[in-house]
Amino acid sequence: MNPKIYILALAAVTVGLVELVVGGILPQIAADLGVSVGTAGQLITVFAAVFAVAGPVLLTITSKVGRKKLMLITMAIFVGANVMTYFSATYMMIMVARVITSAAAALIVVLAITIAGKIALPHQRAKSIGLVFMGVSSALVLGVPIGIVLADIIGWRALFLIIAVMAFLVMIMIYFLFEDVPNEAQIPLKTQIKALGNIKLAGAHFATMFMLAGHYAFYAYFAPFLESTMHLSQTWISICYFLFGIAAVGGGALGGMLADKLGSRKAILSVISVFAIVLFILPHTVFSFPLFLIVMMLWGTLSWSIAPPQQNYIIESDPYTAELHQSFNNSALQIGIALGSGIGGVVIGQTGSTTTVASVGSAVVVLAFLCALFSLTRPLPKSTSGTVE
Repeated sequence: MNPKIYILALAAVTVGLVELVVGGILPQIAADLGVSVGTAGQLITVFAAVFAVAGPVLLTITSKVGRKKLMLITMAIFVGANVMTYFSATYMMIMVARVITSAAAALIVVLAITIAGKIALPHQRAKSIGLVFMGVSSALVLGVPIGIVLADIIGWRALFLIIAVMAFLVMIMIYFLFEDVPNEAQIPLKTQIKALGNIKLAGAHFATMFMLAGHYAFYAYFAPFLESTMHLSQTWISICYFLFGIAAVGGGALGGMLADKLGSRKAILSVISVFAIVLFILPHTVFSFPLFLIVMMLWGTLSWSIAPPQQNYIIESDPYTAELHQSFNNSALQIGIALGSGIGGVVIGQTGSTTTVASVGSAVVVLAFLCALFSLTRPLPKSTSGTVE
């Protein structure tokens, strides 16, 4: 494994931290800024919305810039936006900083994936991409709990200064250790528009969206589920989340290894189908806490396993516009998270049952399977030279 991949994964960690840590420190932010927790929560919503839109747009605008140079510029903006968050005195200033941070983060993720795919050996490409996604999941399992503790000790603003320092150190490593990664030949606007109509890869993007939507329909309400069905204390709920996060960290690596071993096609279908089954049966294992924990950790692992084979599949299917489609796929992921949270809220509002949400989420994942199957059975566009395993 090329050691530079780990630096790219560390870049993903900083992105994951800046997006996820806010959820754990909303009360502190709200109290400091004199706004409600609900208003402070809009910092998360806006981040996800900007992230979903900014990636493809910025990638198109910057298509002429070398990848290393673009990564350094984007990370410098990311550092500056986090410093701005630290010094922001008002809610609106922080909102502006979050918009800038999110736009930079969206580009950093797709660039990290792109560079990882280019510097990795062909037979390790999916695994390398998986390690980049492990960076985000690592932020979930380690960064957020640590961030909550540190916020109580040094204040919530200092967290963004720490993230800025981390990102700056990554930027220095990229500057000195990475060779220039040339950008692809500029894709004409006509080709970019045509890429949007690539039905084969559109199916892959919808598969990612519905996979995450099905997952977050239940995951967004996992704490109340544990409380209402298993009557767990806050301590045990925290332990469950920690174990889930540990499993999720390995999920990205597992997805990459499966893609390298089985091929992207088999890995995608395997992960989605098993995930749908696991999500459906999870609420029915609460009669045995040890069994529940095992199934829950399998659920956590699979939840992060889809991205590496999907990204690898995109590269194989259409190398010419792969960067653009990788960005679309990351946008689909963010939209899926928002959609799933909304679906879960509607289901709970209609049924009053957190258990039912898992079944609905599983049904949504079945839609993801159908979209993936549709994509995988479509012929390659005539303009592509890629091959799909």
